Amino acid sequence: MPNSSDTRFAKIAKLFSYFALRHLVPHNASFDAVYSYLRFVVSHRRLPSRKMLFNDVLFRIKLRELTDPLRVFVSDKEHLKLYVKATIGDAFNVPTLAVLHSPAEVQNHNFPSACCIKSTHASGHVIIRKAGEPIDKARIISWFRINFYKKKREANYKYLKPKIIVEPLIFDGNPIDYKFFCVNGEPRMIQMDTERHTDHQRLLFDPNWNPQSYGLKIKNTRSTPTPRPDNLGEMLRIAGLLSKPFSFVRIDLYSNGRDVFVGEITHCHGSANERFIPASAERIASAICFGKDFSSAQRTANP
Repeated sequence: MPNSSDTRFAKIAKLFSYFALRHLVPHNASFDAVYSYLRFVVSHRRLPSRKMLFNDVLFRIKLRELTDPLRVFVSDKEHLKLYVKATIGDAFNVPTLAVLHSPAEVQNHNFPSACCIKSTHASGHVIIRKAGEPIDKARIISWFRINFYKKKREANYKYLKPKIIVEPLIFDGNPIDYKFFCVNGEPRMIQMDTERHTDHQRLLFDPNWNPQSYGLKIKNTRSTPTPRPDNLGEMLRIAGLLSKPFSFVRIDLYSNGRDVFVGEITHCHGSANERFIPASAERIASAICFGKDFSSAQRTANP
């Protein structure tokens, strides 16, 4: 059995190899494919295949579809609101309080005492301000230096212009996040995230709100039933309409059981690197997502 120092060394070595690989490998489509291939192998401990498996499909999308102009356009959180307005109506957009285009604009901006501040050109860079809490403007300004493509090699982010968007808080600043995995305009699997900024919990469901016992990146530890949202049908309708132009995509919605707002559209969930827990559950999720198209993968996938 390896001791704890061996384990720590292995983790440090892994992080260093990721950092070196990310920054030293040239940034173009050919080397993006090499980098993504190696990351997939390290994450899943297997080779990517042509089967209809959840992460394998995402991997192919990552290499082949992310430069699609519509995928690029809606990856920008400001531009996404134009797509939402044209597709389902502006009422489903979180209102925009400000869009800041430079560090100087951030430095001079008077942020509301309660607001959500996030980058339009990357993922995961969010500040929730409540009750006039101090704002780290240096942190926000640092977001202008981010090219999210270079971190994940997801080409839809490559040429996005850095901007900061400011929005009002919705649902008291702690909304439930519903993520709909959609295939050709049909929602097939739902991921529900709660307490993202405190005690992050993640649960998976099929479209009929049947809970799944497995997890995706985060282990499923919930032992009590999760009530079906009163407006699940409305959220399924919205996700279907927004996802219709895309082969496989994730539509992120916020809801309190009555009102619905669009969060973002994610084109390559987890950059095709998130593992199911247990790993064998990927076959179950793939059957839910891809139905009859999964049959050949189900016969040949490794257990």
